[in-house]
Amino acid sequence: MPEPAMLELQDIIKEYRIGGQVVRALDGIGLRIEAGEFTSIIGPSGSGKSTLLHLLGALDTPTSGSIRFQGNEIGALDDERQSEFRRHRVGFIFQFFNLLPTLTAWENVAIPKLLDGTGLRKAKPRALELLDRVGLGDRAGHRPSELSGGQMQRVAVARALIMDPPLILADEPTGNLDSKTGAAILKLLGDIAADGNSVVMVTHDMGAVEYCDRVITLRDGQIGSNDAVARKTRETGSVHA
Repeated sequence: MPEPAMLELQDIIKEYRIGGQVVRALDGIGLRIEAGEFTSIIGPSGSGKSTLLHLLGALDTPTSGSIRFQGNEIGALDDERQSEFRRHRVGFIFQFFNLLPTLTAWENVAIPKLLDGTGLRKAKPRALELLDRVGLGDRAGHRPSELSGGQMQRVAVARALIMDPPLILADEPTGNLDSKTGAAILKLLGDIAADGNSVVMVTHDMGAVEYCDRVITLRDGQIGSNDAVARKTRETGSVHA
């Protein structure tokens, strides 16, 4: 038997009711994403990118169809099991960082551990280790107001990794960064994928696709293309921004 894909979607339909009208945001999506793959989802506004990302992270459920994660169906999980899945199997990275301003960098990284019942002191070594991995070992005690945009996004990346999730979902992770800093974040995400994680990124940045293994184009809720790409060579080691 072949190994199951990290994610496999079959005939996914997602509909919303707005007033008396039914809007179909996703229309028969079929998709397979492997472990260690850095995938970019692109398309115009309203194409269904964010809806698809929410379904992959169990932030929402499909109207119909199947979503399997490592061979297990997640498309119809109840609220409690959705929460468990999000907490332990998925790391989220957002465009606006979502850091708590009163906490230091390492405390922000440790938050998911605290929510899972691990004490702050016990979570600290792993948080510091991850900050060092993303090139911010010397900024662990700084608060968000003392960090650049690129540094805040690196804290957010470290936070996404604290629970050791096999799946990383990134929603416009370079949207608030300049091109040089954005490139450093994209390289970091590529390095994470190279370690065996699956990274799925929604982006409007066409320059980001050269860092990816696969580019999926959405239009009107359907897949327009699903292509492997020749990505930039990924070097080892931290990149600072």
